[in-house]
Amino acid sequence: MQLPYLLWLLLWEFTTAKIGKADIDFDFDMIISCVHKGFFPELHETKSDLRDWSDFYSSYFQTYIERDIRDVLNIQDESAFIKFVKAVASLTGQMLNLTTIAEICGKDIKTVKSWLSVLESGGLVYLLAPYYNNLNKRLIKTPKLYFLDTGFACWLLGWNTPSQLINGAMWGYIFESFVFAEILKSYYNDGIVNPPLYYYRDTDKKEIDLIIEDGDFLYPVEIKTTSDPTRSMANAFRLLNNIPAKKTGTGTIICLAKERLPLTETAWVLPAHMI
Repeated sequence: MQLPYLLWLLLWEFTTAKIGKADIDFDFDMIISCVHKGFFPELHETKSDLRDWSDFYSSYFQTYIERDIRDVLNIQDESAFIKFVKAVASLTGQMLNLTTIAEICGKDIKTVKSWLSVLESGGLVYLLAPYYNNLNKRLIKTPKLYFLDTGFACWLLGWNTPSQLINGAMWGYIFESFVFAEILKSYYNDGIVNPPLYYYRDTDKKEIDLIIEDGDFLYPVEIKTTSDPTRSMANAFRLLNNIPAKKTGTGTIICLAKERLPLTETAWVLPAHMI
């Protein structure tokens, strides 16, 4: 099996000729605009303004409910479903909390599970399983929820401009969702529909944002909005050393740095614009 692009970058031998500012030009405003706009092709076919962006998602959501959802779920309470989707978007990048979602939309957990399964099968959300080893009872079993189109999430949550997004309370979660979605797409583009992606969290609340499994190796990934990552951001990677029968591979901090550089002896800085 061919390694996804991210792993290829991680495993690429470090030489001064292969890394640095010449890798790919960095444009902060372009990255933020891309995260905010989202990834529906129609939004990228022509230059669009924020009014077009808002109109597109408003029309898309209404069409999605009327054409794709109402008949499938036999929804009688459209307002509750709208609250449900907004609640899901508000929890992107966080551990799934069915009780919170149920309280927000006023439905029982059984209904929330049913609605969530439709969003998942439709590719709007992804439930990232925690890495779990039967020999380690301290690991959490709750999945992590990602709303995959960040533009749609921004529209649902009222982040109407890129500036509002990066200054808002959810910027870190939206950015993490963007990075995860790009990594997920690298697998889908290779025809891998069940990618070996996980996250790590134990009962002491120690967490690694993403783990990429490849054979006997686990590659840890942290996702940060910083442009100047510190060595301490890779400290959690050593948690994988305690997992039986697995080896810890090269780790990475995916962030808004301008260039790809080694951070520690076992971890790299990987700019988000390179994934």
